[in-house]
Amino acid sequence: MSEDKSKDELKQNDESHKDNPYINNPLHGVGLKTVLDELITHYGFDILYAYLNINCFRSNPSLAASAKFLKKTDWAREKVEVFYLYQYKNLPKVSSEQFKLPPRERIVPDHHKPGEPAVLTIEDGERLQQKRFKNAASRDKYTGERKGSSREYNEQRSAGRSSYGKSSRGDSPYKKPQDNKQGFYKSTDDFVENNSESAPTLPTDPWGNFKKK
Repeated sequence: MSEDKSKDELKQNDESHKDNPYINNPLHGVGLKTVLDELITHYGFDILYAYLNINCFRSNPSLAASAKFLKKTDWAREKVEVFYLYQYKNLPKVSSEQFKLPPRERIVPDHHKPGEPAVLTIEDGERLQQKRFKNAASRDKYTGERKGSSREYNEQRSAGRSSYGKSSRGDSPYKKPQDNKQGFYKSTDDFVENNSESAPTLPTDPWGNFKKK
C-alpha cells in the first residue's frame, strides 16, 4: 500500500514539474514581503546590511520601507533573493548556466533541498564586503566601473537581456560577473558550482516578476 502511494506521489511530482519547472524554487509563489519578513526575523537588519550593503537595511530600517525600496530597485531585490536562496534556504551551489538567470527564474533540481539557515555574523559580513570592494577597486583600474541607472537595468531585464557581467564597453553578457557599486554577488565562487552538468535554460518564467502585496 505504501509503495503504491509513493509511486502516485512521484507521478504527481513529475506532472507538476512538467507544468511548472520552477516549482522547486523556494521563491516560487512567495511574495517579497514574506521573503523580507523571514530574513529580518531570522537575521536582523544589522547582518543583512553587513552582507548585502543595501542602505534600506541601515537607515531607519523597517519591513515596509525595505519592501517599498526593493520593489522599485531590481538589482537590490535580486541581491536579497539570492541571499534568501543560498544563505537562508542554504541551497547547494547553482550551475553556471542558472547563475546567469534572475533568482526567481532559476530551475532548482529535485535533489537540491533547502537546509538549515547559514550561521552568519556581522564581522564575517563586514570582512566579505571589504574583500569585494577591494577586488572591485582593483578591476576598475582596468575595466572602469559599471555605469547605468536602475531604469536602464530595468529596461535591459524587460528586453530579456541579463545585465550580469555586462560592462560599459559592450563585453559579452556571458562574462563572469564583476563587482560594482550596486553590490551584485560578484564571484561565482559564492554561489556557483562549476561542473559539466547544468540545468536547462527555459523561457522566462511567467511568475518571474511576481510581487505579492
